[in-house]
Amino acid sequence: MTEVLELACDLIRRRSVTPDDAGCQTLLAERLTRAGFHCQSLRYGEVDNLWATHGEGEPTLMFLGHTDVVPTGPVDAWASDPFEPVIRDGRLYGRGAADMKGSVAAMVVALGAFVAAHPHHRGRVGLLLTSDEEGPDNLDGVRRVAEHFRASGERIDWCVVGEPSSKERLGDLIRVGRRGSLSGTLTVRGVQGHVAYPEKARNPIHAFAPALTELAAERWDEGNQDFPPTSFQVSNLNSGTGANNVIPGVLTAMINFRYSTASRAEDLRVRAEAILEKHGLDWQIEWSLSGEPFLTPPGGAVRDAVIKVCRELCGISPEESTGGGTSDGRFIAPLGVEVVELGPVNATIHKVDECVTVADLEKLPSLYLAVCQMLLGR
Repeated sequence: MTEVLELACDLIRRRSVTPDDAGCQTLLAERLTRAGFHCQSLRYGEVDNLWATHGEGEPTLMFLGHTDVVPTGPVDAWASDPFEPVIRDGRLYGRGAADMKGSVAAMVVALGAFVAAHPHHRGRVGLLLTSDEEGPDNLDGVRRVAEHFRASGERIDWCVVGEPSSKERLGDLIRVGRRGSLSGTLTVRGVQGHVAYPEKARNPIHAFAPALTELAAERWDEGNQDFPPTSFQVSNLNSGTGANNVIPGVLTAMINFRYSTASRAEDLRVRAEAILEKHGLDWQIEWSLSGEPFLTPPGGAVRDAVIKVCRELCGISPEESTGGGTSDGRFIAPLGVEVVELGPVNATIHKVDECVTVADLEKLPSLYLAVCQMLLGR
């Protein structure tokens, strides 16, 4: 069994469902310390964060990952125990195999190989891990570490995120940016009453329907050359008392904007609220900004390095995308960091029987090692 495959299996065996790290970072910190890294534990609340660095001065190349995983769902739906790694037909199965314990293992193996081959490399190379990437709020993970970095003057120049970015084969797609995510919990109040006497009630569902139609039809922006147009979606709509003869008194809707650099969160909030006000609703909304959009522009050193690595080692010119959901890169980019995401195929992430091909997993350390050599090798 290869080094990276063995380490990935060790990580998968640890039931690190958010925010429980289950000892993953301790295992990795011990390994990195033996390789000469300085390891700092940054624990906030119930969340473990590990910041490991080697070298000194500038520039700094950071690798970014997470040790937590999503719940497995029904265990009996899996072909094998999700926390007992199994290799079948050239694939490694287990929760976190693709998202993203495989990438974390590959990063650690690559970093060990890099500092062994380049003990006096220029600048610093580092690895930041959190156990709070998959959670709903991400308050004490990389978001909190980024605040610590900003306050302490920690300078990061480049960041490679190990999220599973590839579509069909390793290296066929990299993320060079991400859209922002703005969510809102909307409450529309009506007047509860009997369905036979609608004149004595006010149905919040009926009242909200025209406003929802307008919100869904609105063209929020046209996007730009790097991002698609902003999208608006309702992810949950709830009302009713459970009885079919009662007009409800309250409606709750959960909404989300995935927006590009063509819009600002504040402008989206103002425009959405203007539509609600226009329709005369009795409403209130609580907004939550998960992250601003970011983009590493063409010509950036880490973007160019990752593209070159994919071409030379994977034999493919990667698609340079800003699509998909969000990642912890959204907390690092505002520090003035160039961020690119490169990882394995994402076809099975969060699914039953999550897996990664053994061939991809065994190749991934060489990609990360090559990025280190291009940016920090003397």
